[in-house]
Amino acid sequence: MHIRSLILSLFFLPLVAFSQSITISGKVTTIESHTGIGKVSVFLSNSSYGTVTSEDGSFKLVGVKPGQYDLIASSVGFQDFSKTILVGNEPVNIDIPLAPKMNQLRGVVITTNANWKKNYEEFKKAFIGTTENAKSCVVENPHIVNLVNSTRKHTLEAWSDDFFIVDNKALGYRVKFLIDTFANNGITGIISWQGKAVFEELPGSAEQKKVWKLKRQETYYGSSRDFYKSLYTGTLAKEGFIIKRLHRELNPERPQEGLILQKIKYFHDIHPNRDSLNYWIGKENLSKYFRESLSPVPLEPYQIFSQAGKPGLFVISFTDCLYVIYTKRREEQDFKDLYRPLDMPNYEISVLTLFEPYAIFDMNGVVFNGAPLNEGTWSKSKLAELLPYDYSPETDK
Repeated sequence: MHIRSLILSLFFLPLVAFSQSITISGKVTTIESHTGIGKVSVFLSNSSYGTVTSEDGSFKLVGVKPGQYDLIASSVGFQDFSKTILVGNEPVNIDIPLAPKMNQLRGVVITTNANWKKNYEEFKKAFIGTTENAKSCVVENPHIVNLVNSTRKHTLEAWSDDFFIVDNKALGYRVKFLIDTFANNGITGIISWQGKAVFEELPGSAEQKKVWKLKRQETYYGSSRDFYKSLYTGTLAKEGFIIKRLHRELNPERPQEGLILQKIKYFHDIHPNRDSLNYWIGKENLSKYFRESLSPVPLEPYQIFSQAGKPGLFVISFTDCLYVIYTKRREEQDFKDLYRPLDMPNYEISVLTLFEPYAIFDMNGVVFNGAPLNEGTWSKSKLAELLPYDYSPETDK
């Protein structure tokens, strides 16, 4: 066997080993008496694998695709159970002990109906999105969300004590989301959240399901998951991705965002002064970065990608920022602080910045450790673009 053939065989060995579907089974019991608990929601977070325990607490998830998942068990009166599992080529059996829920005091939130509506609209835009898919999303229970808007921190926070349910009629899914934390920082523009979700297929005619299938494929191709999966399968160029290194520095002429917002508020609301207000608005309009330079030669996958210690897990690591170009679609939105060479076609661009030395992702293209900050096209993807982790355009039925 030639050396090159041997290397390729070794590289794709994990894909062969993890080609089958697996069953996860077990029993949910009380942590004290070990008595089985019925009607507990058991699911793999952000996937379409979910069920409810039988009266004796037993459960079974069938046909699970290999990958890394968070196994969740949730029931009223008990603390949520969460455990990260790596699904390989062997069945998984796990017993889940649930502890009684302790009353958690988050503080009393006093708000008017008008303020709640205003906060909720901001939350919807930041959490569900403003894309075409988002326009087709219907929230079943908006008041399940608790909202707090801190004017001092310029941050909107949210959480839910039960499933926040959204019917995504663009993609054909009902998404049930437990929102642990959500924060929309008005100063940095960074949106962050933690939670658990389970997907259910919406009922529809055969014709409607064809439309959903095409829309899911459109949403998936060019996404971050498509990129990560193309990275480890060695198909970046085929799928339309080009990667380069972007170097940039913060603009010293532009003050920190918090100071700009403080001054604009002061000279607009507290001590009106048109000249001062225009001065700070000018600072706000300055570009956030300067001395930006894009590497002329595209990066090769081996320069940023490697396999992790466990089969089915992979590592991405890079310096400066990673500039991801998707050549199969044009960008319609203008991103103020996104660098784009004048001679580059209007392709979709996403810029990745690592907060940790590296990030880890699995064979479904899902980043679960050290997730980078996404700017540009991928920053538009919110719940309305969220597909189950087990979704694949090749196997979508």
